[in-house]
Amino acid sequence: MSIKDVALALLVILIWGLNFVVIKVGLHNFSPFLLAGLRFTFVAFPACLIVSRPKVPLRLLAAYGLSISFLQFALLFLALNLGMPAGLASLLLQSQAFFTLLFGALCLGDKVKTHHIIGLIIAIVGMVWLAKSSIHPAQATGMSLFTLLLTLGAALSWGVGNIINKIILRHYPVEPLKLVVWSAFIPILPFFICATLTEGEERLWHSLQNISWSNVLTLFYLAILCTVVGYAIWGGLLGKYPTATVAPLTLLVPIVGMISAAFFLGESLSSQQIFSVILIIFGLIINSFAPHILHILRRNRSPHIDAGKN
Repeated sequence: MSIKDVALALLVILIWGLNFVVIKVGLHNFSPFLLAGLRFTFVAFPACLIVSRPKVPLRLLAAYGLSISFLQFALLFLALNLGMPAGLASLLLQSQAFFTLLFGALCLGDKVKTHHIIGLIIAIVGMVWLAKSSIHPAQATGMSLFTLLLTLGAALSWGVGNIINKIILRHYPVEPLKLVVWSAFIPILPFFICATLTEGEERLWHSLQNISWSNVLTLFYLAILCTVVGYAIWGGLLGKYPTATVAPLTLLVPIVGMISAAFFLGESLSSQQIFSVILIIFGLIINSFAPHILHILRRNRSPHIDAGKN
């Protein structure tokens, strides 16, 4: 990758990593469903005026929007609102890689290799350990088993959305940004219905009528920077370079997420949770990088073997 493209990739990683802190701040003023509904409203408008509609059947567009947009962010925002630490949420959401792998094998016949299974087992051990530490009454991180399960549910929804995305791209080649913008119409109504049912019309209108500039900046960050700009840049990088070069960089997102959450929100982890985080990250690394690591080790080892034979 060129220096310019590396800088763009790091910019997107920074934007996506800080996203979890911004959501936490936004939830101080909005209910989870209202914040999510407003986010996707401003993703769809006015971008739909300059981005043409993708030639995708409505049923697939709806399935994509309901899974990767509605279910994922409904569960994630609810988890964060109920006390899930932003840093841990940024990490656990990356378990979507394993859900995508499993659903891909079941639905699309994708091959599951040995390193995928090893990485999955290590990550599961880390998540179980994290769950064990989170239900301890002495923990002061704000995380519970329920919020952990909500976050994993969000990751599962992301994984389902990835499979639908694969099906769409396999049969209807479209630009990722078009899919993101036009699928954003799908979750808007469900989010506002949920917000009305949980908050009531009076409280909902009160929140909308008292939007401050800080609320506007939060929505601008989530809708424009994080979604439209982020996906536009990332889609361009995926189109320019092999997926194996670009996709693994998303592992840096939870690192930025945890550091920014510690710095801006004062979040901290217990020793047990730190051990869990290390296991989960290690599992993700094995899942994504094991073949490349083995290739490098074999390449570095072969000159020594040849020298010994001589």
